[in-house]
Amino acid sequence: MSSHANRKFFCFGLGFTSLSLCDRLLDAGWEIAGTVRSEQKANLLRERGIETFIFDGIQSNPRINKAICESNFILNSVPIPDSIDPVFDIYGSQIEACPNLQWFGYLSTTVVYGNHDGAWVSEETACKPSGKRGVNRLQAEQAWASLDLPLHIFRLAGIYGPGRNALETIKAGKAKRIDKPGQVFSRIHVEDIATALLASMDHPEGLPTEAAIYNLCDDEPCEPRDVIEYGCALLGVSLPPLVPYEDANLSPMGRTFYDDNKRVSNEKIKRDLGVQLGYPNYRVALDELAK
Repeated sequence: MSSHANRKFFCFGLGFTSLSLCDRLLDAGWEIAGTVRSEQKANLLRERGIETFIFDGIQSNPRINKAICESNFILNSVPIPDSIDPVFDIYGSQIEACPNLQWFGYLSTTVVYGNHDGAWVSEETACKPSGKRGVNRLQAEQAWASLDLPLHIFRLAGIYGPGRNALETIKAGKAKRIDKPGQVFSRIHVEDIATALLASMDHPEGLPTEAAIYNLCDDEPCEPRDVIEYGCALLGVSLPPLVPYEDANLSPMGRTFYDDNKRVSNEKIKRDLGVQLGYPNYRVALDELAK
């Protein structure tokens, strides 16, 4: 990343995922700015050297507009609270008009593919989301693609990393082994997300006329119970009982994860961006996280 003469990065939504990228950019001497929702978090990030603004998702902030216009790289990591991406709604036209913009990244989700009964999907697979969350994300992707932007869309699988992983769930006594035969999930370590984003930022030039789309996931989709069972073995604790899916009492959000069943391919990030995953499967990651 040191090859970039202009190293000003702005992130909408400085959270678990995007801060992993920001840490690497700060280490490389980048100027970082972005948004959060609380003044308390803003103060903590300012102490880390990040210029931070409050974004309520409702009103435009002239200071944010100014920071956007001065940025070369912009990332949108903000969740969609309803059906409209607040960043697109409030700042889309300003971002499109940025004079120095080299790269715009949008963090989406593999939920946009819908259900494929355990079959493999790639970036070429038609998106047929099965629920509202996937529909909203696909509409946001399409909205950003309608603008004249150097757009990179990243479809993220289930995100985990330090402090947010199966080991922590087990320790908290909240782990469930849900029995739904044939159900598989893909996942991605937060540090591998940062690696892929950096690789994309290193190659913002020469884009096709349409958005560049990348799946971010590891090499090994698997049943969710496999991860819990491996984590329990690492911690030396008893397995939680195996519960039929119908009796699992999942939250509405939890049920949406089980509505879709697919294996997500990551071949494109390896082929086009040269990404080498630090955590190619959950076993490698949990072994490291358990240390």
